[in-house]
Amino acid sequence: MGDDEEKYDGMLLVMAQQHEGGVQELVNTFFSFLRRKTDFFTGGEPGAPEKLVKEAFAHHSELALRAQKEMQSRQEKEKKEKAERAAKLKAEEERKRKEAEKEPRIKELTDEEADRLQTEIDQRKVEERKEEQAAAAETSDRADKQSDSEGEEDEKDKGKMKPNSGNGADLPDYRWTQTLSEVDLLVPFDVKFRLKGKDVVVDIQRRSLKVGLKGHPPVIDAPLYNEVKVEESSWLIEDGTVVTVHLEKINKMEWWNKLLTTDPEINTKKICPENSKLSDLDGETRSMVEKMMYDQRQKSMGLPTSEEQKKQDILKKFMEQHPEMDFSKAKFS
Repeated sequence: MGDDEEKYDGMLLVMAQQHEGGVQELVNTFFSFLRRKTDFFTGGEPGAPEKLVKEAFAHHSELALRAQKEMQSRQEKEKKEKAERAAKLKAEEERKRKEAEKEPRIKELTDEEADRLQTEIDQRKVEERKEEQAAAAETSDRADKQSDSEGEEDEKDKGKMKPNSGNGADLPDYRWTQTLSEVDLLVPFDVKFRLKGKDVVVDIQRRSLKVGLKGHPPVIDAPLYNEVKVEESSWLIEDGTVVTVHLEKINKMEWWNKLLTTDPEINTKKICPENSKLSDLDGETRSMVEKMMYDQRQKSMGLPTSEEQKKQDILKKFMEQHPEMDFSKAKFS
């Protein structure tokens, strides 16, 4: 059954990539085909098409929920096994530590043991030197590749702003910073009194933002670069003169190259994520950040990202399975 289900995945993937409207547009195209080219809606008893669609939906919904439940169960089992292994390892280390405390602090080696230890030390030094040389050679090759691609990219990125210390931009009327998951905005106001909530206008929408003083032209009133979660975003007044706005990104796999569509662009290739804090993230978020950093490195060297590589592999497999089809005029994105 699994092989039969995947039989048309390649063809359907090609179709899906031609629908910029996503799943909704793809489903609409499918039903349009059934309406125009078959008697699906009119050839059976009244209500039969709807019943068929509902049964298919219920069947695959049940399969999806069951697969999700199995995955969660498997993850919980793996987590439990990992905790048990960690506990055993800790117990073993504790046992070794106690045994080591019982032994004499200074232990005299025999001549044979001393010779063997010296041989091991010499071998380790030789291996370390080889590893250092290999690492240096790899770094040099990577630097050469990157320098070759930087010439082209410099032309494309010419004129873009360098990100500030918070991976955002310092503009005349406001300053913004970002992480992969959120954006923070600071809008200072030159007033002689302490601002209160009733004095300002802050309107956060999914694709737009407005910030200003009541009775005055807004400092910000433009579409955002990308969508945000309105219910998880917020704003407050700091020090009586600064309005700070916190925006929660919907797409947590993307660095914004501008806050508003009217802002100048920053060069996202020069963004520096704090690698030292990766260990503080949970597994899912950490893998997401590492994937983002990998894709950014791939782009900087003119190589395909992980998602692009995955699509290429799927399409290559499909084309090999269907040599009778002509893909010369097909457009893939």
